[in-house]
Amino acid sequence: LSHGMSREEFEEYQRQLVEEKIQRDKDFATRKAERANLRVQLRDKYRLPESAQDDATIQMAGGDVYLPEELAKMVEEDEEEEEAQNTLLGKIQNLDLDFDSIKSKAQSTLSEAKQAAEEKCAIM
Repeated sequence: LSHGMSREEFEEYQRQLVEEKIQRDKDFATRKAERANLRVQLRDKYRLPESAQDDATIQMAGGDVYLPEELAKMVEEDEEEEEAQNTLLGKIQNLDLDFDSIKSKAQSTLSEAKQAAEEKCAIM
């Protein structure tokens, strides 16, 4: 037979090749489903339309596909960051206001209005 192997050795070798291929295909399908799951999570987060292809990929992998921990953490951190920015305090912190310039503008506007009122009163 092939390369000096006995029939049993050759059959064992063929069986191992098939098992390895099945395992590689299974691993590939799992990784593909994990990526599809990540896309589903991101679509949900950003309120984008669903993808039937991603749903089908996840179904083909058996449905219980989990996001790898690092990716799940990234999505979660993004959501927490957004929630923090959406709170009133977060909005105030992101405003980056220069209160001194606002105060001086308000004072100058007030003094201009006062001066204009005094001039009108002086004319009358």
